[in-house]
Amino acid sequence: MMTYEDFTGQPEFQEMLKEAEKLKGKVFSDIIDSEGRQYVDLVQEGGGVLGIALVGYTYILETAGIRFFNLAGTSAGAINTLVLAGIDSIEKSKSQQVLDVLARQDLFEFVDGDPVLKGIMQKVIDGTPIKKMWWKLLWNIKKIKKALFVNLGLNPGKAFEKWIEEVLKESPNQITTIGQLKEKRDKKHFPGGLKHRVSGDPLTDEMARIHIIAADVTTQTKVLFPEMGHLYWGDKMNEVSPAKMVRASMSVPFFFIPLEIGNLPGSGEPASNEWQQLANYHGHIPDKVKFVDGGMISNFPINVFHFKPGAIPRKPTFGVKLSSYRQECAEVDDFGSFAGAMISTMRHDADNEFLIQNPDFEKLICFIDADKDFNWLNFKMSDQKKKKLFLLGARKGLEFIQKFDWENYKKIRAKR
Repeated sequence: MMTYEDFTGQPEFQEMLKEAEKLKGKVFSDIIDSEGRQYVDLVQEGGGVLGIALVGYTYILETAGIRFFNLAGTSAGAINTLVLAGIDSIEKSKSQQVLDVLARQDLFEFVDGDPVLKGIMQKVIDGTPIKKMWWKLLWNIKKIKKALFVNLGLNPGKAFEKWIEEVLKESPNQITTIGQLKEKRDKKHFPGGLKHRVSGDPLTDEMARIHIIAADVTTQTKVLFPEMGHLYWGDKMNEVSPAKMVRASMSVPFFFIPLEIGNLPGSGEPASNEWQQLANYHGHIPDKVKFVDGGMISNFPINVFHFKPGAIPRKPTFGVKLSSYRQECAEVDDFGSFAGAMISTMRHDADNEFLIQNPDFEKLICFIDADKDFNWLNFKMSDQKKKKLFLLGARKGLEFIQKFDWENYKKIRAKR
């Protein structure tokens, strides 16, 4: 089992912390509190176990005196979003706590399907050619068919959901329900003196928002939790565990069994006004729905906190990307590469379209590009690789905040 110090004790990381400390006087936002902490919004991309790099990124930013107000993410980004939003109050530095629980967790326990199929999956992830495993695949064909064609996934995902529940329950905030999570994000829990740096006007937001992106494949809807949660849980939404939202968001197709929610309010009836307005769904409300990874629709939801063109934001929306999508063309020479290229196009195209239309957002994004050297589904990643992945996120985060120019960015936004 790894420890917190295995990550933070790395000499390179210690040097990065010193550099981040020097940036505490730099201006990153116009929203500050009485202690001088600066607040930004944060959007985190999905990417399986590559999410370890996100912790390195947020650790460095918090060391520089930055705190996260509104938070959004998909899949791995949704995990870090929920934990950062739920484990402690908004002004606290939380990456240390996140890293501590992550270090103590064996990630391979989240692959909670049949042991034989787990072994086969890991061999594929490690690069073993399918042709070298044909006999094992044939011997286990009944298990494979049941997992993929009946259960629609290889792993139940229950171990992951239980882990998230325990992390939130055992945290200082002791969160067990969505209602409690929302209450802790209310303005009455904001630090005293949260105001505009220049005008001194107090922050008027009623709450710090979170958006966790999931894909409802039954009604073919992009879902923002908890905003749209009442469509699925009705009046009982505030009693539901927040872990359900992340479990929906990280349901990688066929790797994890889709999350199913049943007994929807109004099932069998024509779509209500809320279904039509929030989901643009006009059919009959189903009795149950299935969710897959939100990355199938929006893997990097950078647009969720977007301000109107020409409006100068009070605080930036920082984005952190784990993938190197569109930096090189895809190989499409066989079935596997062809399927992978199609999935990547679906996962990224909508978010990429937003960035084309709003090029100023490029100034706000940290590109970690972790997928160049690490496999996003390798839950059995070695400890050494985990440490390197953490360092990569921290290194890229430091480079980003060293270069970021808040005053120049506001000028760019004023011209749009």
